[in-house]
Amino acid sequence: MDPKQFKGRSLLTWKDYTAEEIRYLLDLSVEVKQQKKQGQIHQRFIGKTLALIFEKRSTRTRCAFETAFGEEGGHPVFLSTQDIQLGAKESIEDTARVLGRMFDAIEFRGFKQETVTKLAEYSGVPVYNGLTDQFHPTQVLADIMTLEEAFGNSRGKKLCFVGDGRNNVARSLMVICAKLGLHFVIITPKALMPDQALQDVCQAYAASSGATLEITDNLNAVQGANALYTDVWVSMGEEAEREERLRLLKPYQVNQALMKKTGRADTIFLHCLPAVKGEEVTQDVIDGPQSRAWDQAENRKHTVKAIMLATIK
Repeated sequence: MDPKQFKGRSLLTWKDYTAEEIRYLLDLSVEVKQQKKQGQIHQRFIGKTLALIFEKRSTRTRCAFETAFGEEGGHPVFLSTQDIQLGAKESIEDTARVLGRMFDAIEFRGFKQETVTKLAEYSGVPVYNGLTDQFHPTQVLADIMTLEEAFGNSRGKKLCFVGDGRNNVARSLMVICAKLGLHFVIITPKALMPDQALQDVCQAYAASSGATLEITDNLNAVQGANALYTDVWVSMGEEAEREERLRLLKPYQVNQALMKKTGRADTIFLHCLPAVKGEEVTQDVIDGPQSRAWDQAENRKHTVKAIMLATIK
């Protein structure tokens, strides 16, 4: 694969990348992680600048982008909604035009997918979706990397997401798993199943890759899973729905009984963090020997670095 084909490209959702391109980025992520572990120092972003726009708070996304870019000699600039006029006094399009003249790339973490799409359309530089209400592509690349560290190539492996099937992580996992040929299951109450339009798109990807997709409310579907994955039950911006969400999702907690229900002693537990221990997952699972949540968190940095190395001119 020609690395030049990535230069100048944005990452808004994995729908825009082929399976081969995703595979390239995963392999590059492994390479940069090895370089870091070996103590190699590279300065591949010297003279480069990165704008980090945050409408939502963040630990892993902000730290991953800032450290990955800074380690390579680049200069990241954090911009909250208190710092710039994004979509308020100044239109998103005009903000994009200005930032594109000053920065080599832009990361956006916020609410609307439309915002990150407009930033990419009008800035003229690579734009990275650090999370929107619809998708969280940088997270799920780290998830697949973590799965492969445990089991080898992810093709044919079974990954079950248990919880709110409409959230950005579940939706993004469905896309990337369908592209890469995994057996992906969302186990969620009927009221929280992902939209049919995205299911249809992903089924088309699955037909090409050999993946299987299953959306169900039956917890027995975890049988044979290589990994069980969950996320918080109440996403940012949905706090008003907390009581109803807890009522719906209480039966879908990932606990030791559900881990054993897979029938595999080597099943791993995944969580994108932050976690509310005692709600979506019990403490003994997330802090136990089957948990790979902390590897996922670290891998956010390596995958983000790989994405930026591939795309920044």
